[in-house]
Amino acid sequence: MNHEEIKRYFESNPPPKEVRLTEWANITDTQVFLRSCYSTIRNFSGPVDRCPAWWHLRDFYILMKKTPAPQASAREAAAENMQEDASDQSLSEEADV
Repeated sequence: MNHEEIKRYFESNPPPKEVRLTEWANITDTQVFLRSCYSTIRNFSGPVDRCPAWWHLRDFYILMKKTPAPQASAREAAAENMQEDASDQSLSEEADV
């Protein structure tokens, strides 16, 4: 598996916002982490297997594949929060008018 295949995987299966990668590494924004890995790998001048970002991305991918997908109730709660945020934003925009 290469980094492009992993990128396609995460585009179709977005990870949660925060992830504990190891005991000493917490990822607080997985999208920023992924963009950083992709960019570093793309700009790395040596062999990909010597790029630290490749190994971080690979470890993250393996962890996400092992982690069970969020349950439906968690997805529904996230969708509800998104709807509430959107309605709060529209209310604040109406108040500004």
